[in-house]
Formats: sequence, C-alpha cells, structure tokens
Amino acid sequence: MHEHGSHASASGPHGGHGRHRRPEEHGHHGPTKATWAVAASATLHCLTGCAIGEVLGMVIATALDWHDLLSILLAVALAFVFGYALTLRGLFRAGLKWRRALQLALAADTLSILVMEIVDNGVMLIIPGAMNATLASGLFWGAMAVSLLVAFLVTTPINKWIIGRGKGHAVIHAYHH
Repeated sequence: MHEHGSHASASGPHGGHGRHRRPEEHGHHGPTKATWAVAASATLHCLTGCAIGEVLGMVIATALDWHDLLSILLAVALAFVFGYALTLRGLFRAGLKWRRALQLALAADTLSILVMEIVDNGVMLIIPGAMNATLASGLFWGAMAVSLLVAFLVTTPINKWIIGRGKGHAVIHAYHH
C-alpha cells in the first residue's frame, strides 16, 4: 500500500502531514494504463472480497440448511460487503473521509463485483450437485474454486475495458497501488 500523504511538501504548513490531497493535485499521477496486469490485479482484488463473501455466505446458508435462492442472495450480499470493505480499507489508509471513500469504492467495484457474482453463481448452479454439497465435500470446494476461476477469467477483460475508459479501478488507482 502506498501512502500518498508522504508526497506532501515538507515545507508546507503541516510539515508534509496536512490534509490528504486528491490524486489530481499530485502532479505525477497520470491516467491508469489499461494493461492486462492492471486488469488482473483489479480483478484479483474484487475476487478476494467476493471469495470471502461467497464462502462465508455459503457456510452460513449451509449451516442453516437454506435453499439455493437464499444461499445465493446471502453469498452475493456478503460478496459486495467484503468487496467494498477491501477497497474502503485502502482508501481510508490513504486518508480519505468516509463519504468520498464510499463514492470511490462504489464507482470502482460495483460493475466488477456484479459481473463476478453473476458468473460465479451461474457456474455453481450448473455444476451438478454443487449447491446441495456439504461443506465437508470435495464437490463443494472444487465447484467453488472452478466458479471463482471462471469468474476471474470472464471479469478480467471487462475490467481491462473499464479501466481503459478511466472507470472502475482506474478511479482509485492513484490512492493505492
């Protein structure tokens, strides 16, 4: 994580520890280049939050013996919560206030998480028995791994396109690397 507060001038009124400046106020930050590496990194970031939420949601739903629809709804909701939480964590470290950090997290992650969740849950639904598998079964964990891999592979080119347009993770790139 790169702290941008260290870029403030030491000769400033706060000795380099003043308010956090927006990336556009830092002269050296240009637009994010939409490379495959940047897109994969952004997708992996979203995948991490989604995976935490998905697994936790499925664990809770399985423990409560919920049917498929409730399981999916809980897993998707938690995927969004954890996906946004990971982004917010980095933005808070960069010194942003709650409202601005939330705006940036929503702008950066919503489409990526949405696509990832549609693909991930779609794959889980089409793998025979995956939604009814117990947490102790290899089928559950294997299906989860396959669904997350497919979601990553589908979402990465979408993120590359979004970043190339200056959207998605491009809007927060200057705040954390």
